[in-house]
Amino acid sequence: MALRLFNKGSVACLLVLLLLVIDQIIKIEVKTNMFLHESVRVTDWFYIYFIENEGMAYGMTFINKLVLTLFRIIAVIIIGIYLFRQVRNGARWGYVVCLSMLLAGAGGNIIDCLCYGQVFSPSTNVTLAHFVPWGEGYAPVFYGKVVDMFYFPIIDTYLPDWLPIWGGDHFIFFSPIFNFADSCISVSVVALLLFFRRELGEISFSSSKKEENEEGAENREGKKSVEVENVSNEETNNQK
Repeated sequence: MALRLFNKGSVACLLVLLLLVIDQIIKIEVKTNMFLHESVRVTDWFYIYFIENEGMAYGMTFINKLVLTLFRIIAVIIIGIYLFRQVRNGARWGYVVCLSMLLAGAGGNIIDCLCYGQVFSPSTNVTLAHFVPWGEGYAPVFYGKVVDMFYFPIIDTYLPDWLPIWGGDHFIFFSPIFNFADSCISVSVVALLLFFRRELGEISFSSSKKEENEEGAENREGKKSVEVENVSNEETNNQK
């Protein structure tokens, strides 16, 4: 049991660290070597397209930047605690891997929000960003922009003129621009929904299954003792 716990815990930590390193290497390479909104064609349906956003995954924005960053930090803490509990409870390997990917993805974008505004100069259409001393960057802590770069315009066409309302409009599928951390989040969420619905339905932050079983056994033993004592009292009363 100790060996299994050590292995799962180590794999989870190493996987999170590896994904974070990959995510940051890609972002730093793009940010320091590409102008804002510059694109590099890889194929007709795949581009490296450098943008920055203040929102959630895939550039979505629903709430204030500070609130979003704080929400991300709280979410990472909760996911980390839950992952630790699941490792200790002996969760399946696949479940641990998916949770680790989810944690790494959320953590990767938090690094952008917390640090990039402090250590990078601004990225513009005509100037490349570069490292600066801490605190001399383009934005305060919590207000750094998330770097996105993967663009997959799988279908890039114009809708037929005879189509009502949207006829003749430019249509792109898939238009969101995202980063490696977003990919980790998306892949892990899809895998969790497809293969680990039972675990998701049993989400709990209780200490461990072992402790729950021991507590249940103690309760059963206590009930048995009470029952034996009651029977013994009844026999004594009958003898009198």
